[in-house]
Amino acid sequence: MTSKTSTIARIRDHDVEPDVETQDAQDAANKAKRKQMFIRLGVGIAAVALAYGAYDVLFASNHVETDNAYVGADVAQITAQVSAPVRDVLVSDTQAVKKGDVLVRLDDTDARIALAKAEANLALTERRVKGLSATDLGLGAQIAARAADETRAAASLTAARADLEKASVDMKRREALAASGSVSGEELTVARSALATATANLRAAEAAVALASANRQAANGTREANRVLIENTTPQTNPEVLAARATRDQARVDLDRTIIRAPFDGIVARRSVQVGQRAEPGKSLMSVVPVNAAYVDANYKEVQLAKVRPGQNVTLTSDLYGSSVKYHGKVVGFSGGTGAAFAVVPAQNATGNWIKVVQRLPVRVALDPKELAAHPLRVGLSMNADIDVTK
Repeated sequence: MTSKTSTIARIRDHDVEPDVETQDAQDAANKAKRKQMFIRLGVGIAAVALAYGAYDVLFASNHVETDNAYVGADVAQITAQVSAPVRDVLVSDTQAVKKGDVLVRLDDTDARIALAKAEANLALTERRVKGLSATDLGLGAQIAARAADETRAAASLTAARADLEKASVDMKRREALAASGSVSGEELTVARSALATATANLRAAEAAVALASANRQAANGTREANRVLIENTTPQTNPEVLAARATRDQARVDLDRTIIRAPFDGIVARRSVQVGQRAEPGKSLMSVVPVNAAYVDANYKEVQLAKVRPGQNVTLTSDLYGSSVKYHGKVVGFSGGTGAAFAVVPAQNATGNWIKVVQRLPVRVALDPKELAAHPLRVGLSMNADIDVTK
């Protein structure tokens, strides 16, 4: 019995010892494997960190990107500049137009009548101004005639004074002789009448001199007033003629404005004008979008703009065409303020419940016209912008 038990114990000991050794070997292998895995993980993390650092140093730190960018353009608002009924509308929404193409025709009846009146008024004014020049010559002759009248009146005054003096002497002689009876009463009466007549003639001559002088001064005044209207001018440079010509030119411009043309190449949008309605100055009829002169406003975070400068190169892609089509542009400048600053209701950060929000500043990017022509864009489309800040 004892021998059998010993044999069984030896068999068990023999079976157990190999299992323990195998377990220890397996544990050692697992530890070595885990260690190797940790080493590989550490090497992988280090490689990733190194790659990211290299990417950041060589690329990311030299580029700033944003997908908050949109196509924009200086859209032209087409408005009437004169008031008139709409006669024809020659375009529709989405239609491409060239610079100078007729968009709208207004009824030009009133404008043509106004132009005819202005041309008639100009012709009448030119004739009136030429008449003023002719009047100046006539007034010169009139002044000469009035001077001659004044000279004749002065001569008549001299003769009247001589007649009065003679009549006075004759009167005194006859009065002296009348006392001695040498002169009859009739002769004395005749002498007295002659003296009275000579006195009246003298007063008439004096009045004639005064009248001639007044007439000459009046003629001089009329000529001076006429000369003020034509002095230092010709019939073509006279202020009245210039004013009438300006009125004519304005009427001609108003007539030209009854035809509304496209200001540049573009696409018609938001057409609201209809035939028959009355166009009023300042009222929008439609818009023309210059798609060949589009630009991009890229809204960058303020923390991205430290190295951004005007003139730097920008690579852009559009959601419309995908990453296969790349646009190249340049930074033109920065907006004068953030979107929050120009909002209709700006944020009020002094109310006590302020939470800092990273602001975005629009950066204007000019696009290559050739690339735009090859792959047209529309206002409002989304873009991705990547600025190279190494330059």
